Amino acid sequence: MNLDFSDEQKQLRDQVRRFLSEKCTSAHVRAILEGPESYDKALYKGLADLGLLGAAIPEEYGGSGLTHLELCVIAEELGRCLAPVPVSSSIYLTAECLLHAGSAKQKEAWLPRLASGEVVGTFASSEGQGRTTPATIAAKVEGGRISGTKWPVVDGDAADIAVVTARDEKGGISLYLVDLAADGVHRETLQSIDPTRGQARLTFESAPAELLGTRGDGWHIASQVIDRAAILMAFEQLGGADRALEMARDYALERMAFGRPIGSFQAIKHILADMYVSATLARSNCYYGAWALVSGAGELPVAAATARVSSTTAFQHCAKNNIQVHGGMGFTWAFDCHLFYRRSNMLAVSLGSLSTWETNLIERMSAGNAWSAA
Repeated sequence: MNLDFSDEQKQLRDQVRRFLSEKCTSAHVRAILEGPESYDKALYKGLADLGLLGAAIPEEYGGSGLTHLELCVIAEELGRCLAPVPVSSSIYLTAECLLHAGSAKQKEAWLPRLASGEVVGTFASSEGQGRTTPATIAAKVEGGRISGTKWPVVDGDAADIAVVTARDEKGGISLYLVDLAADGVHRETLQSIDPTRGQARLTFESAPAELLGTRGDGWHIASQVIDRAAILMAFEQLGGADRALEMARDYALERMAFGRPIGSFQAIKHILADMYVSATLARSNCYYGAWALVSGAGELPVAAATARVSSTTAFQHCAKNNIQVHGGMGFTWAFDCHLFYRRSNMLAVSLGSLSTWETNLIERMSAGNAWSAA
């Protein structure tokens, strides 16, 4: 089985990398980190104009009509440059929820606007710290109006619409579309380790909510969408891990100590080798996840958890050790090491923490083994 990308997909990767090398330098990332804007609107518009936001959205809904493999390629490049844009919230989650559960009217109303970047979406499920389960969801919808609080919500400070998990009148979990500009919606920006990807607390006080999908089927839909988004986010983490490794390698070859490059010292070699191993393992699992994503294979839940665990571990490991290779300079604001460290920790808790995905992986593999034994 060949799990590599095609020549056309590699060409897409090169084109996206060239675009981002000009439009998303560390100076652009720092401008969002230190400035008042919640995301880089010019970059986001550029991605939309190139058709990248709509890569996996059908042409009939304003997308480019490509596949999720192309979206994986794009995600990796966004991760390499730490792009300060809400692609994961708006495209991996909101658009996917609409594609999976939306009515024809809902798709026609929102997917073209998400693909064009006119509208930013987010996914609101968590209601505080800890693992999110159906039992932890307290937000309620009665008579088409939602009440409750969701936090932390990634990109919730910038989003125009939200897909929200809430209890319906019968006590089941359903998905709802909420216009965040409507009456009864209040948002508070939360402090986080990576301000280039904003976090918010969304409070709903009898705000209008539109059912998305079948009533009572919300948790099942959300679980499927999160698994798919986890693979795409794993590619973002893979891109960040690879770039952090490259930064460490380049510095080790340039920095001189005792008349020789520090990369010639065994301790530095070991650090770089360990970083390479973790990034390579993550790449293998991400490619497996990409195959499961586009083929609709039954292994997708296991592949998603595997990719998520390995890529989270790799990005955090590479970001931390990039700082170590840079030594004292790596801890300063002037160097870009902290940007990767921030993003690695931010992504590590998006869509659930590392321990949550480790638990998911164990449970899913155990269930598969039990079925095989039966």
